[in-house]
Amino acid sequence: MYPIPKKNSMASLLPEYVILGLLEVRPCHGYHLLEYFRAPQHLGYVWKISTSQLYATLKRLEHLLWIDGREEDSVDAPIRTVYWLTEKGRIHLFEWLNMSMPSASTRHIRTEFLSRIYIARLLKYPIQPIIDAQINACIHQLNILREERNQLDDSLGYLAIDLRIAEMNAILTWIQATLGKKLLYE
Repeated sequence: MYPIPKKNSMASLLPEYVILGLLEVRPCHGYHLLEYFRAPQHLGYVWKISTSQLYATLKRLEHLLWIDGREEDSVDAPIRTVYWLTEKGRIHLFEWLNMSMPSASTRHIRTEFLSRIYIARLLKYPIQPIIDAQINACIHQLNILREERNQLDDSLGYLAIDLRIAEMNAILTWIQATLGKKLLYE
């Protein structure tokens, strides 16, 4: 009823694994999680999720037993549910962080790769293997695209593949240039 899409499918651009990572840092309620997704210094430029999407995701994760929650009273606020990561959720989180062949789609890199870097930094988890896996996935995709382009004549298909090759080269340049930035190693 609440399936999580395969990690490399286009449909898998869901915030589940990011939420697991945030809850690994510390238990918190949905409103606090939403602040992470909206703040520009956190995930605000990476994710655009609504309040209803966040709570539906929390419900799905709770149904899967990846998280658990408990309602807590507050003197000056409505009752809130505080969520925390279960052992099952922790296993899925670290499988996501250790993905050996992540997607090389631009959309996944812009969302999932940056999210994995962000969560790894929060958890003080090694970032270099995440970067290396993404570089390898991009190089693999680049080789496939070059082979496809070599089989095409001067057509629209050739131009489309050529654009994807240029895009993949730009992404690789960006990832490799980012390796030396202090931001990734704080």
